[in-house]
Amino acid sequence: MLKPDSRRSVIKKMLLGSVSVPGLSSLPFTDPGILETETKLKGNIRHSVCRWCYGSIPIDEFCSSVKRMGISAIDLVGPKDWPVLKKYGLDSSMCNGAEINLVDGWNDRKFHPQLIRNYTEMIPRVSAAGYTNLICFSGNRRGIDDETGWKNCADGIGKIVSLAEKNKVVLVMELLNSKIDHKDYQCDRTAWGVELVKRIGSPNFKLLYDIYHMQIDEGDVIRTIREFNPYFAHYHTGGVPGRNEIDETQELNYPAIMEAILKTGFKGYVAQEFIPSWNDKLAALKRGVEICDV
Repeated sequence: MLKPDSRRSVIKKMLLGSVSVPGLSSLPFTDPGILETETKLKGNIRHSVCRWCYGSIPIDEFCSSVKRMGISAIDLVGPKDWPVLKKYGLDSSMCNGAEINLVDGWNDRKFHPQLIRNYTEMIPRVSAAGYTNLICFSGNRRGIDDETGWKNCADGIGKIVSLAEKNKVVLVMELLNSKIDHKDYQCDRTAWGVELVKRIGSPNFKLLYDIYHMQIDEGDVIRTIREFNPYFAHYHTGGVPGRNEIDETQELNYPAIMEAILKTGFKGYVAQEFIPSWNDKLAALKRGVEICDV
């Protein structure tokens, strides 16, 4: 199993392309029979999957496989691999490549010059490619109090949000847990992120509600979705505890969570972001999609 900081290190290497995940390359990708025919899904949930969780699988093979599962998009793919997604008719549902990393973010003014340059360049590229969502991060606290973090984030993002509006791109800040995986991360509670959305005051800045992360730091997932869904642009899944499969081996009831999301009228993507523990990684993904296909 990958270490808790695996996503941080993998995404750092994936910002502009693909990467292999150590320890997974010796495992079979899938039973040849598991994806022989295209899966027919109900069409209520728009399914996506995070690329970094399957980094050992070549991008072309991965795109072909997820397409047959009925998945219509891939998360956290940089510009280098966008042409491959287009070849298979897949959306890039959460673009990356403008962030510095997960710890050096908008809450610290010393990173603003680089972040503003990065996002000023990337926002038009996302738009020109026909995509909508571009991820961003608060960064770690490093002693920064909530008020200062809100002010710094709002000031920095405020300098690029008009460009996002012009290009019809949504800047999406991810909620991450600071208890287990991302120690000291500032945007680690829904209330903190919602306050920032209110301060920025643009329909082109919203939150990525990561169900795995928020179950760890605050719980109360379904009520939170019901109350704060207007502030959410995107969802991620993951099993708790362990961040593995989202089946009956863990504590979250994903069919009920998906039903709650549907009842809000949400039209965006739900992306699988669990780290598969099965030898057959794609079979695990297929099962996760089936669980969420309510």
